Amino acid sequence: MRLKFRPVDSSFYDLFSEAANHLVVGSQLLNEMLSVGSSKAEVAQRMREAEHAADETTHSIIRRVNSTFVTPFDREDIYALASALDDVMDMMDEAVDLVLLYEVTSLPPETTQQVEVLQRCAELTAAAMPSLETMGKLDEYWIEINRLENTGDKSYRRILADLFSGELEALEVMKLKDVVESLEGAIDAFEKVANIVEQIAVKES
Repeated sequence: MRLKFRPVDSSFYDLFSEAANHLVVGSQLLNEMLSVGSSKAEVAQRMREAEHAADETTHSIIRRVNSTFVTPFDREDIYALASALDDVMDMMDEAVDLVLLYEVTSLPPETTQQVEVLQRCAELTAAAMPSLETMGKLDEYWIEINRLENTGDKSYRRILADLFSGELEALEVMKLKDVVESLEGAIDAFEKVANIVEQIAVKES
């Protein structure tokens, strides 16, 4: 049996929790952006601020890795998880930015389900991050994220089918497709985070 002697250092776990909490904020802003009657320019500005805050947390994690002699788990896993969390925020920020730039006023009804999936993924990820310290009950997290990603895939395919049904003008289809693909990218990015967490848990168990 291989024993691991690692220092008790909660700073990494705190930073990962902070990064995941940024995603909760981002998913809420995304939902607000797609709501009828929202001030899109104002929401987009708040999203930019949230994305900047998320970047700062990612940089803090990287600086911590580079200045710590013994890390709580493998450095490459810390880098990968920090990058994956940052990728989720980038995709949500992209979706918000496209809605603003394309002046999108309405989206397919199924988009609501994609946003709901994103919000649930964000909540689950934020709840899971503190468990990295003990590696306890994380399997429930990644199993549920994978299930949600499958739900998001089905919604994505239905939306694409509706977009290409011929009822909308080509330019409008292109605009909506870009937004919907950004939402799908964010859901996929959440699954990548869950997969990395699973890999870490397997290594450290």
